[in-house]
Formats: sequence, structure tokens, C-alpha cells
Amino acid sequence: MIHINGPDDDRVVDLHDDGLPVLPDQTLDDTDAGWGEHAQDNLERLLEDRPPHW
Repeated sequence: MIHINGPDDDRVVDLHDDGLPVLPDQTLDDTDAGWGEHAQDNLERLLEDRPPHW
């Protein structure tokens, strides 16, 4: 025997769910820690990458 429920229009959907986001803004793979690196100050990195003629 097959039971057919009513249309989805009759279903109540809560649009004000304040729980955790479905998808995070940034995954662990997008971070330095995800690649096994330590986060460092941007100024320190820029000084290390400075060309020798500066």
C-alpha cells in the first residue's frame, strides 16, 4: 500500500534557525594551519620576500 502525503506547501519550515551555519565561510584547507604552516604576520612575510636590491 502506498501512502501519499500532502503537498510541500502544507509543511511548516522554520526560516529563523539560529543554529550552526550549513557551510562554514572558510574550510580548514583554506588556512595556513590546514597546510601545516604557522600563521605569521604579513609584514614579516613581506620583509622575508623583499628583493635583494631594496
